[in-house]
Amino acid sequence: MADRAPQPVERQLPTEESRDLLALVRDMIQREIAPQAADEEEAGHFPREVFALLSEAGLLGLPYDSEHGGGDQPYEVYLQVLEELAAARLTVGLGVSVHSLACHGLAGYGTKEQQAAHLPAMLGGGLLGAYCLSEPASGSDAASLRTRAVRDGDDWAITGTKAWITHGGVADFYTVLARTGGEGPRGITAFLVPGDAPGLSAAAPEKKMGMKGSPTAQLHFDGVRVPDARRIGDEGQGFAIALSALDSGRLGIAACAIGVAQAALSEALSYATGREQFGRPIADFQGLRFMLADMATQIEAGRALYLAAARLRDAGRPFSREAAMAKLFCTDTAMRVATDAVQVLGGYGYTVDFPVERYMREAKVLQIVEGTNQIQRMVIARHLAGPESR
Repeated sequence: MADRAPQPVERQLPTEESRDLLALVRDMIQREIAPQAADEEEAGHFPREVFALLSEAGLLGLPYDSEHGGGDQPYEVYLQVLEELAAARLTVGLGVSVHSLACHGLAGYGTKEQQAAHLPAMLGGGLLGAYCLSEPASGSDAASLRTRAVRDGDDWAITGTKAWITHGGVADFYTVLARTGGEGPRGITAFLVPGDAPGLSAAAPEKKMGMKGSPTAQLHFDGVRVPDARRIGDEGQGFAIALSALDSGRLGIAACAIGVAQAALSEALSYATGREQFGRPIADFQGLRFMLADMATQIEAGRALYLAAARLRDAGRPFSREAAMAKLFCTDTAMRVATDAVQVLGGYGYTVDFPVERYMREAKVLQIVEGTNQIQRMVIARHLAGPESR
């Protein structure tokens, strides 16, 4: 069954340009994304053609400088675009967030020559990126990664395995974190690796409970040679680059989570106002009315939280704590709201004829990616009380 369009959100946007941008996004969603979302997710179809359209429309580089093909949009606007995309199909919204994450290192730490050579194609030239930090034995403990890059003349040879890579096997470029020095975070360096590099291969995509249209796979690096000109930042700076990217990426996940929650609420409202029992709409019953009110309140609180963090980022102020708070609260909200939406629909909510069961399965992964919510609590606590004593 095709998904119903979520109710439009009344947004406070900073400029007329940003309002026009949201109108463009909503029109594209209704024409190109929402009608096929349920069927394509069920079939496990990766919508590469949609990402090509988004790139052509300038929507893959929104938060980056126009000098290299970006959209010059503040994060406050970019995140609301992500929310709209994720409400229609999380595979698309999260895919745009991951692509932006993959561009972050080069845009923020690359040389002017590197940026001029690569960013135009990455931001608006039809390319799609992926971000390679996690490994089979280093997820939350990312600083213990084992993939190694060894200097060989003007090149580096990268060997190892990356895990849980969104767009793994289909991306055109990968931002890869590899060990070039000793143990710990200071021995890690970042590289920009072409998707077709010799020695780079992808395993079969993981069989996931949700987001079936988004390929997630291990990547194997078998002596992949990368010119030193594709090293991002200084040797040993990679982990700092990764943490900087993750702060911004967590805001992307928060916005996607609120998109999923908003879609779930819209479906629950549509059903509750149209379904009659005991001679009246079930939305008349206090138990359901209070549930819907709680869902809407949680969504508004989450949206306000991620936008407040985005405005800090746009103002050039520290936002790491607020990003962790937004990621934690918004993804927990998505899980709670999607589960409640299934309950509102009753038995129908447990069937694939309605999209709320999909929203519930998709919401779960948002509590895990870009740092589990347990890691977010650790980050927040460190900002409040300082590092843990050893």
